Amino acid sequence: MAEADFKDRFHDKAEQLDIAPADDTAQPPAQNGLRTKLLTGIAATVLLAAAGYGGWYAFIGSHHVETDNAYVGADTAQVTPMVAGQVTEVLKSDTQPVRRGEIIVRLDDSDARITLATAEADLAKARRQYGQAFATSDALTAQMRARNADIASTRAQLAAAQAAFDKARVDYDRRQKLVANGAVSGDELTIATNSLASARASVEQARAAVVQATSQQGAAAGNLAANDALIRGATADTAPDVLAAAARVRQARLDLERTVIRAPVDGVIASRAVQVGQRVAPGATVMRIVPVQSLYVDANFKESQLAKVRPGQRVTLTSDLYGGSAAYHGRVIGFSGGTGSAFALIPAQNATGNWIKVVQRLPVRIALEPGELAAHPLRVGLSMTATVDTSSVG
Repeated sequence: MAEADFKDRFHDKAEQLDIAPADDTAQPPAQNGLRTKLLTGIAATVLLAAAGYGGWYAFIGSHHVETDNAYVGADTAQVTPMVAGQVTEVLKSDTQPVRRGEIIVRLDDSDARITLATAEADLAKARRQYGQAFATSDALTAQMRARNADIASTRAQLAAAQAAFDKARVDYDRRQKLVANGAVSGDELTIATNSLASARASVEQARAAVVQATSQQGAAAGNLAANDALIRGATADTAPDVLAAAARVRQARLDLERTVIRAPVDGVIASRAVQVGQRVAPGATVMRIVPVQSLYVDANFKESQLAKVRPGQRVTLTSDLYGGSAAYHGRVIGFSGGTGSAFALIPAQNATGNWIKVVQRLPVRIALEPGELAAHPLRVGLSMTATVDTSSVG
């Protein structure tokens, strides 16, 4: 009732103002045109965006693969002592830069110095012993000549004794024959018998002297040969005992040098685990050095992204540390031998009946440009975003 009354009043007012009443079902032509233009513009924008994305994917996107599952890594150098000893000084600590060859730890070198002095004394002794052996060889040579002379002398004595024996036997035989005729007395025969026995004893004694002299000559020859075997073809520097003593000296000198521990590479000290006064054993890690100028990136790409990735392809990287203000460039240098889950401490085992396929990620090693690392230093473990240009030559 009220609505009908309101419409009547509206029509009356419109007639007074000479305004035609609006048709509830009709739309103005201008409004329809505006809507059509708006929809057309939206459709054109969508089509243009789709065309732009299609062109970008065809010429750029299809030739790039990207992941933000990438982290900075390095072949960290472990600093380990080669000899045991007590730490007397630690010259570097965590976060400090170090150059290759720079001293970082000192060990007590008292024992090493004593060992070196003992080895040097042994070397001097070995040299003296070689000189003594060389002199002994000359003495044995002279002794050998003396034994030869003794042999000649005893043989001459044997010949004289043999001649005396022959004469005594002739005398005995002659007197023995004359005994029956009474031309020789019993005393003369006794004297001849005793002379023959004495001459025979002298011959035996001379023969024994020859044998003894020959034996002494053989012993002298053996001693000379043994001594010559020690010095033959050798000098005071190349004799076996001298060489062994010299090797011990070099080892002792090397152990003394190893009481000073030096940095094996350029980098930054990390994980210091040694204090002054601590006794360290050979092979124990006292600290680590991170070579910040030779870092690399391990990017964990999905297996579905790696069909076109090859070693040598160019890579563009950004770091969460610097954001987009610093871009790094590198190259793919290789692929890991297995996925991350394959080398996990407890590899995943999917039982039959509840198996769900999980997309695996394979680490890809990327080398970075040293100049860019120097301009914008990185540290091990930082997050990176890596984009590989698969259209570049691998």
